[in-house]
Amino acid sequence: MSDETTQQPAQAADTTAPAGQNSNELTINDLQAMKVIIDIASSRGAFKPNEMVAVGQTYNKLESFLDTVAKQAEAQKASAPAGA
Repeated sequence: MSDETTQQPAQAADTTAPAGQNSNELTINDLQAMKVIIDIASSRGAFKPNEMVAVGQTYNKLESFLDTVAKQAEAQKASAPAGA
């Protein structure tokens, strides 16, 4: 593969955990970066046809999880006291 294939996902992965956090922990930003990486790789034809089902299922699970987390965050913001 060319260097071009690795440049875009590396840029998307710039949303890493803040300094001081354990580098073995996955954050929501890491999961969002993974979603972007899967999207880019699939658009560039990085997956074989027989791999697409597993990739698609994983992508859908990731997308559903991130949507749920976003809705929970919004609900927490809405229920937080106005003075906080």
